[in-house]
Amino acid sequence: MLKKLFCLLGCLTTLHSIRAQEVIQSKPYPKGVFQYPLDLPPSTAGSFGELRGNHFHSGLDFRTNRQIGFPVHAAMYGYVSRLRVQLGGFGNAVYLTHPNGYTSVYAHLDHLTPELAAAVRKYQYEHQSFEIDFKLQPFQFPVTKGQLIAISGNTGASGGPHLHFELRDSLTEETINPQLFGLTIPDNIPPAISGISVYHLNGRPFSENTFREPYAVTGASGNYRLTKPQTLFLSGDIGFGITANDVNNSSANRNGIYSLELKLDGKTVYTFAVERFAFDQTHAINGYIDYPQYIQSHRWIQKCFIPPGSHITIYPQSENRGIMSFRDTLLHDVEYLVKDVAGNTSSLKLKVQSSIPKDRPVVNYTGTKFNYNQRNEFNNGPVKVIVESGNLYDDLDFQYSTQPAKPGAFSATHRIHNRLTPIHENIEVWIKPDASIGHLANKAVIVNALSGSVGGKYENGYVKAKPAGFGDFYIKVDTTAPRITPINIKDGANLAAVRSITLRASDDLSGIKSVVAKIDGKWVLLTQDYKTRIFKYTFDENVGAGKHEFEVTVTDAKDNVAQYKATFNR
Repeated sequence: MLKKLFCLLGCLTTLHSIRAQEVIQSKPYPKGVFQYPLDLPPSTAGSFGELRGNHFHSGLDFRTNRQIGFPVHAAMYGYVSRLRVQLGGFGNAVYLTHPNGYTSVYAHLDHLTPELAAAVRKYQYEHQSFEIDFKLQPFQFPVTKGQLIAISGNTGASGGPHLHFELRDSLTEETINPQLFGLTIPDNIPPAISGISVYHLNGRPFSENTFREPYAVTGASGNYRLTKPQTLFLSGDIGFGITANDVNNSSANRNGIYSLELKLDGKTVYTFAVERFAFDQTHAINGYIDYPQYIQSHRWIQKCFIPPGSHITIYPQSENRGIMSFRDTLLHDVEYLVKDVAGNTSSLKLKVQSSIPKDRPVVNYTGTKFNYNQRNEFNNGPVKVIVESGNLYDDLDFQYSTQPAKPGAFSATHRIHNRLTPIHENIEVWIKPDASIGHLANKAVIVNALSGSVGGKYENGYVKAKPAGFGDFYIKVDTTAPRITPINIKDGANLAAVRSITLRASDDLSGIKSVVAKIDGKWVLLTQDYKTRIFKYTFDENVGAGKHEFEVTVTDAKDNVAQYKATFNR
């Protein structure tokens, strides 16, 4: 009996091991080589490849108990190859290159070790810039595995204290799922499926006008079904979508799934997997999701069919781009298989009654046809729109109209298609200003009615800009200087008891281009906080006792200048 029990346990262990290895990946990665970068038990607030606004998440977000101040260690021996400081983005970041062909990245750091901090500060003063990004030679800062390199923090565009950690291919710069290297998170919980969508494509480009049918889903423990059991009656070219997320044993955060397979009658027709991707592909998330639904309701629906203009490595396999053709009278089986990186699997099975389409689909364009695979241009005189090849995910029925000028505008409002169509990179928008703009033309910017200035330069009779998407645009001029608000300094202040000078700077339209601070005529470093927008100079050995003059100059993108001066004593 005991022998049979041990045999059964062995079989179950083997089955679990096989199941855990059934993740989709193109190649093996070395396990047991990299260590966790924190001394804390591994717990994540964000998974690799999960859906974020305008990008796939490029690493693991390790939780730090909602606190800053935890030691960050080198995941493997190598050398510091890059140091970076950003106002937003990663904030303070360290890059380590390792001899096995991979690079590890540590971001949102509070501060670096003294020798690295000194290298950053030296570079900032040499280039008179807070934001810096520079590479180092292998002999400058070698590190051993487990060596302290920084302290965890909350800098840059982080949503709270944590450590963002990445593993990249040193040659291609592609970022790779760290859990494939054995840096696993305790997880025996299958992903959750909360809904599906059916898209009636029928030869037409996908858009906000595509007919959608949403279906609610219920279930648990990996087994899901439609809340209202039914056979789906479908005809013609059909795309499917899904809403799903994942949790693990270490936290209640809803993270992204690792892979998704869609099967028709037992055959896989579409595969998605977040094994690795390049950073110039990350905006393709907007082609992967149902972008119109996300913009209108902030719902994450993952389309299980590939737009023809999307080129990203998250699609390792598909047939007919995942689009299913129902053109017979048979009953078909459709199945979703959703996995996390630990191999935990959830499934949802559907019955589809197919029928022969009654009419041949015809695509009628009411506007101007833009082709996803070529350069497109719209020009009616007052406005010109250019969309380069590769910036559309599908063909587009481009629409244009005008609306009355807004108060203070120097042009009509040009409705350039709509904000429900995703763009991979940027488009070009040229708008002719009213004749009354005169000598103010060099102060002109193009404004998106929803998000504000998108920049602009007056050239050959047009104001030209490169917004990140379609929308309503018009011209305004910026002749107003930025605002400087001192926080703890005033003329004649005694600052002997404080560690720093703090202030705020803001601009109403074109945005701040530069902030330059000087003490006694010499440039000093102002650090900037992305979340509070506070600028800070921390006193150092270069400012001794006595009377000093502080000066800060803020310039916006249209070269409007504000200046603040004050004397202080130390």
